[in-house]
Amino acid sequence: MNNRIKIFIFILPLISFISCKKEQEENLKKDNIKNLNSKIKTYYTCSMHPQIKEKKNGKCPICHMNLTKIEFDESQDLSNNISQNKPKVIWYCKDFPDVTSEVPDICPMDGSQMIKKVIAKDPIRIVAKIKLRKAQVHHFKPEFFPVTKMIMIKRIRLLGSVLQSEEKESNIPARIGGRVEKVYVKSTGSMVKKGDPVVKIYSPKLITAGEEYLLAKKSYLRFRKRELREMLKRSEERLKLWGIKRFQLEKWYKKKKVPRNIKIYSNATGIVRKRNAIIGRYFREGQNFFELSDLSDVWVEMDVYEHDSSLIKIGQKVDLEFTAIPGEKIKGDIDFVSPVLDSKSRTLKIRTTIQNKNGRLKPGMIANTTLNLEIGNKPMVIPRSAIIDTGKRKVVWIKVGPYDYRAKTILTGYESEGYVAIRKGLKEGEEVVVEGNFLLDAQAQLFGGYEDFRPTSNDEG
Repeated sequence: MNNRIKIFIFILPLISFISCKKEQEENLKKDNIKNLNSKIKTYYTCSMHPQIKEKKNGKCPICHMNLTKIEFDESQDLSNNISQNKPKVIWYCKDFPDVTSEVPDICPMDGSQMIKKVIAKDPIRIVAKIKLRKAQVHHFKPEFFPVTKMIMIKRIRLLGSVLQSEEKESNIPARIGGRVEKVYVKSTGSMVKKGDPVVKIYSPKLITAGEEYLLAKKSYLRFRKRELREMLKRSEERLKLWGIKRFQLEKWYKKKKVPRNIKIYSNATGIVRKRNAIIGRYFREGQNFFELSDLSDVWVEMDVYEHDSSLIKIGQKVDLEFTAIPGEKIKGDIDFVSPVLDSKSRTLKIRTTIQNKNGRLKPGMIANTTLNLEIGNKPMVIPRSAIIDTGKRKVVWIKVGPYDYRAKTILTGYESEGYVAIRKGLKEGEEVVVEGNFLLDAQAQLFGGYEDFRPTSNDEG
């Protein structure tokens, strides 16, 4: 009997200790639930009109659908983030902009009234936070991409047009006044080679110079005097400057006569672009019998859209394909970039010069061109699918924990091959949501995750 009493006396304190501990744990659990519930805020909204926020359940005043109960965690409130991004107002001196004040005041430097200035808020900020429940995580299978630095190659595909090279344009001019008696070139588009006869002209001045040459040569060969040799030399040079060939002079001396109509030969090779020579027409010195285009080199001109214009530089490589030459690629270098953007088409003209020795390329032909441009020095990039572009801002969702996600605004640069360069807003290594970001976006809009859709004090009554 005594042993039973001793055992009971020993067990009694132990039972009391265990019961007290359980009571403390239950109280702590209740406090946690109470604190948790205190952070959960409830309101009712319409799934079709999320701007509607009511304290009680009922019908949507716009579409009369049943309102949906919404609960959001105040512990993840973005009010601090919003307040930090509010525009800042300062006052400064007009002639001393370094002197500023946080309140309206008189400039201490010259006594003038200080000017108000609004400093815009930082566009880079967190605009939403979402914490998923375990049940949601079970069904949510997102894909992530770590913000990475990489070389971006932008391929710009353009249409080009073949043009005559102005550098290869030439003329067959009248080097002395005369009347056209015969034309050897039949029409525009004809091919003329250097040394081909083009016209016959009647020129009294040229005939007189030819007769002086015959007399000078005859006198020199007879007397062999130095003065006569100089006279002959000057006479020959004058006739050559007027387009007379050596073999013509020899022929004249052999016949002892200058022909009435003198043949003029081409001084250049090319295709006749303009045919001015007409029988009976008088040409003054300097006027063109024919205007030629040499197609041994041609230009290919392209139009680059304004958003890509800053990437274009002289010397960049371009690949060209022509329907006239199927299956063959021709490489060229950009050798001209227009300094002026076309205000109507909002494009910039660029050009490359390519060889056309066989004459296969004709002015007016179309070229499919590709420019391969390297963008910057390894910018940070993310896939295009990770960005939600609302038109006013670009947002990405970032993984910050197993259940936590944040929506952040970013500034982007160039886009290439499905990747977008990030100028501001992300750090290397951050994981952005590539697959599933629109589900997070819908969750945030429907359940009050975005700062834009949070109920204000007025909404709460």
